[in-house]
Amino acid sequence: MGGFGRYLAAAVAARFASEGMSLAVVLLALERTGSAAYGAFVLTAWLAPHVLAAPLAGAAAGRVRRPRLFHVGALAGFTSAVAALAVLLGRAPLPVVLAAAVLGGSCGPMVTGGMSSLVAGLVPAGARRDRAYGWDASTYNAAAVTAPAVVGLVAAAGSAAPATAVLALGGAVAAALVATLPFDGAAAASPAESGRTRSAAPAAAPPSGAGGSGAGLGSGLAALWRIRELRAITAATTLAFMGLGSLTTTSVLLAGRLGSPGAGGVLMTAFALGALGGSLTLGRLAGVEPGRLARWAMAGTGVALGAAAFSPSVAVGAVLFAVAGVCDGPLLTATLRIRADHAPDAVRTQVFTLGAGLKLTAASVGAALVGLAAGAPPQLLLSGVAVLVLASALLHLLVSPRGAGAGAAAATGLPAGSATAAAGRRSPGAP
Repeated sequence: MGGFGRYLAAAVAARFASEGMSLAVVLLALERTGSAAYGAFVLTAWLAPHVLAAPLAGAAAGRVRRPRLFHVGALAGFTSAVAALAVLLGRAPLPVVLAAAVLGGSCGPMVTGGMSSLVAGLVPAGARRDRAYGWDASTYNAAAVTAPAVVGLVAAAGSAAPATAVLALGGAVAAALVATLPFDGAAAASPAESGRTRSAAPAAAPPSGAGGSGAGLGSGLAALWRIRELRAITAATTLAFMGLGSLTTTSVLLAGRLGSPGAGGVLMTAFALGALGGSLTLGRLAGVEPGRLARWAMAGTGVALGAAAFSPSVAVGAVLFAVAGVCDGPLLTATLRIRADHAPDAVRTQVFTLGAGLKLTAASVGAALVGLAAGAPPQLLLSGVAVLVLASALLHLLVSPRGAGAGAAAATGLPAGSATAAAGRRSPGAP
């Protein structure tokens, strides 16, 4: 297996562990404490550190002298936290459990954007690297499909503790595989790419796709605010994830109301399968301006989840969750395209990791809100999720520059939202 093949295997294993944690934590909390709220609070502690750790991870990834040790260490810390939660949750004092969750969450950005930054050092620039990033994005979808299903099946067959242990094993496999990867800097550029003019780019991309040694910790945040396209997609997806972050807990509660408490994993698997299908079909509509694609994705997701709130059965709910997933699938692709077009090279990794960190921190807020309101009817909770996602589509419409995508395309002769806009080819590095 070549270096990039080992990377993909590591990415799938690490993101499998990450994607499964939300469901595993809720099921483990229900099993040991009888409280979904307990699981929601632990999940909040897992997700909340991302916004602080993301810019630090993005800057450190480009500055460390021993990147192999840095990446492996982050994955080892992530894995240790998953294993600790499998043992401690519901048994140890809550502060100890929350501390383990905070540790795992602090390592989380290296499982998302941090790992993606390695692609530039494994694949030559040009068409091959574009395809490589496509494969990298698919690892998120693959993990989102398989992780809830495996966690649900293992928990149903035995308990949630072995299911969480399976996630820890995935993290350990990822750390072992990353330890075998070459860390020799960027792969050589193709002849066509090496002669490309990057007149609008502030600086050449650093070797591993990292933030660049001259970029301060606040530079990524400044770019997210200063560049209106980045500000619009970041604000909208952050609001959307405040709702979607509570979807796992809400799905468990909804399944319980429908008479099948263990079917929360079925609903989330249906959502993930729909998202995979949506990303492979609607997400490949390159002729659609990415901002418009993002808005339609959020609007469709909100409508479908609103309908799912009033499902008469788990089967109907699973169908509507799948429809919501199909609508949600193109959102990641659209987000990557927008960031790839507009993120300055000098702070590229910071932009991607910080964008992901803000989304996950918003998800932690959503999880905490559901924990506080766990006694409310599940229909009301899921309706609230739908309203937040619909509001995110409206927010993006209000913040986005009018006609920016079309104007840029006209100026460059390229399709709207192309990854080869005037600022030069950009390479996505995080969700």
